[in-house]
Amino acid sequence: MSAMGSIHWLAVLVAAVATFVLGGLWYGPLFQTRWMAAAGVTPERLRQGSVGRIFGVAFVLQLVAAFVLAMFIGPEASLAVGTAAGLAVGLFWVAASLGVIYLYERRPLAHWAINAGYQVLAYTVMGAILGIWH
Repeated sequence: MSAMGSIHWLAVLVAAVATFVLGGLWYGPLFQTRWMAAAGVTPERLRQGSVGRIFGVAFVLQLVAAFVLAMFIGPEASLAVGTAAGLAVGLFWVAASLGVIYLYERRPLAHWAINAGYQVLAYTVMGAILGIWH
């Protein structure tokens, strides 16, 4: 069976929705004020652009991430394997990569911690969902 043939598409969709909702909570009520301060974003800036387009593209990107993570963890995954893989991807690939960029851009540690924290949690949740459904 091909890698795409082993993908559980409903799990990919649920993982994308879950991490999209998590992002809304993370960058909304949980850390919005601290994230805005660390990122140098004002309320006026947040009102710029098309919110529908931003949310739509963000969701598509979450779908892509969930799909590729599902291919990465493979068809024989379990809750433990999916969770560990998601944690590893979030922590050692995404958060570490953001760390390198943030160092060179001289961004505040708080900005990295908020963004990297979301990515680690999101990929861990995504991996757990994908692992359960394989």
